[in-house]
Amino acid sequence: MNQRPETMANFPRRAALRLLAVTGAVGLIALNLLGEPAFGQTPPAAPSGRVVVGLSQEPTVFNPLMAKIETDDGVHFSIFDALFRIDPQGVIQPNLAVEVPTQENGGISQDGLEWRIRLRDDVRWHDGEPFTAEDVKFTLELITNPDFRAWRTTGHSLLRDITVVSPTEITWRMEEAFAPYLSFLTETFIVPKHVLEKEADPNAAAFNQAPIGTGAFKWGQRVAGDHIELVANPDYFGEGPYIERLVFKYIPDVTVLYTQFKSGDIDLVGNAFITADNYAEASNLPGRVVTLVPSPAVESIYLNLERPQFKDPAVREALYAAIDRQGVIDALYYGVPTTTETFLPPQSPYRNPDLPAQRYNLERAAQILDEAGWLPGPDGIRAKDGVRLSFANSTTAGHHLREQTQQFLQQTLAEIGVEMTISNLPAAVMWGEFWSQSQFDTAMVGITYQIGGDPDVTNRFHTRAIAAQGGSGSNNAQYSNPEVDALLEEGVRTFDPERRREIYYRVQELVRGDLPFLPLFQNTQVRGHKEGLHGVEANPNTRTESWNAAAWYWASS
Repeated sequence: MNQRPETMANFPRRAALRLLAVTGAVGLIALNLLGEPAFGQTPPAAPSGRVVVGLSQEPTVFNPLMAKIETDDGVHFSIFDALFRIDPQGVIQPNLAVEVPTQENGGISQDGLEWRIRLRDDVRWHDGEPFTAEDVKFTLELITNPDFRAWRTTGHSLLRDITVVSPTEITWRMEEAFAPYLSFLTETFIVPKHVLEKEADPNAAAFNQAPIGTGAFKWGQRVAGDHIELVANPDYFGEGPYIERLVFKYIPDVTVLYTQFKSGDIDLVGNAFITADNYAEASNLPGRVVTLVPSPAVESIYLNLERPQFKDPAVREALYAAIDRQGVIDALYYGVPTTTETFLPPQSPYRNPDLPAQRYNLERAAQILDEAGWLPGPDGIRAKDGVRLSFANSTTAGHHLREQTQQFLQQTLAEIGVEMTISNLPAAVMWGEFWSQSQFDTAMVGITYQIGGDPDVTNRFHTRAIAAQGGSGSNNAQYSNPEVDALLEEGVRTFDPERRREIYYRVQELVRGDLPFLPLFQNTQVRGHKEGLHGVEANPNTRTESWNAAAWYWASS
């Protein structure tokens, strides 16, 4: 284990990191380190007050079924409901459904092919229309409509014979067993049939800019480039809401985001949270609750494998050896994150603990390139067969720690004859088609690979998930390995946990060997909110801080 310099730390950070190492994510949640206890406090009888959530990226996609990024999720979780939701302990709970179907209760047949879902009868859309099984059928069919730009079709494309038995019951048949589907449904928000069925083009529907859901909050207004305001739904069937207004404020510079948290202009720091270099100060701010939360997201350098310089495995291996990950963690992130070799988080029972550890070694990196025939040219930049070992790296403009990391890597790679230029973009541009259609050379990005805690990564690593090649998914590295494809296809048909563990251990081995992305670290989020704001709870199985905003409330004075 590398020693961290004492000058880089303070006692609270070291203590929290020791606790994290001993207890893991479950321990942090179980020990209630995610917020102060609300002794003597109860939610108000009627919604009151507002909460301002600061976000470093602007939510822009409001149809929850369309291609989106993590920052959109807070809006979706607040406006919409799914059939099920997943709690912080990884347990799937009913949401629009009255129970979670299982093979034991007869909701799912023993072969995993026949599904029966029973729905609540007390749910209404924000416009007053009743929610029924027709909405569920419409949603599931819209996702697989070839003319609709769906975010994710994996699993949904297997549904056949979707049948509305009654307003509160729906059945379908799976073409083949798909073990992760229940987890996928926790992130499949149901949309209103009576609104969207009238649209000739659902991709351009007015609904997409003023959505109507069944959730705890209704759409209020959006001031593009500044904020989104949601208002309480007093007729919500579930818990809450306890606040009148929920505001998502867009602050593109993470340093300004933290400054506004200190000044009190925002009540809660959302994605990308408080940067690690501000943790020591933030943890001592009066009137603030600041905690370390294990994150499922992995920060990486993503490679576009269709670029000629990255088709050579030796180049990927050399680049990985040339990254001083611990130096980045210690010098720039104050020791808060941890190194990783895989895409699954430490709390996952499917995480492979036996992957080879990266070793930073510039001499070895240069040797790998020499042996592979990548030799320095007249300008000092290596080249082979007319291809220069030069590429751009892109990420969100205004994220100062990522920008500092880029500069650090740029200088290091230059020492071995690799040219990395920096080309950063506003978030809306960076994470639009530039990212989703693999128009980048390399990208610095944090990704949560799991869906509802399930280890299936078909959406990220299967050949058919390469959107830039006509597929449907988020395989933005354009990674293709036939053995990985076959294992992923077996994994989603397998219900036995032990066999699934074997499958995903092997997938991790192959991906680690192929290096379609170069892991920098496993994120640990520094989260913060004002004292007096109750109900805030981290959920490592979702991508948003606002997954349970319906439960938030201000303490009475």
